[in-house]
Amino acid sequence: MVVLRREIGDVLRDARQRQGRTLREVSSAARVSLGYLSEVERGQKEASSELLQSICAALSVPMSIVLREVSDRIAVAEGLFVPDTVPADLEVRVGRTPDDDWDRPRSELAPVG
Repeated sequence: MVVLRREIGDVLRDARQRQGRTLREVSSAARVSLGYLSEVERGQKEASSELLQSICAALSVPMSIVLREVSDRIAVAEGLFVPDTVPADLEVRVGRTPDDDWDRPRSELAPVG
């Protein structure tokens, strides 16, 4: 069974680790306790939308990107097809550039379960 809070935590942890940052650094920047952030990353606590926005801001990752990756992971777990492209009009609206650190091929999504 897919648990939303676990998927969100996995995506946040992956983003933090790709940046080479510690829990302490991100928790300080997000103004959340280290223990609570750890529980969110491990899927033990459900982050409110406000807390999720704060963590995303601390990671400099748009919340929409985090939620899209979570959605894609859930779709993969459900056996659904996940397109590997972002519509051009969405790229323009979010100002995506090829060197953005949150921009990576959808093929890197790991199946869950």
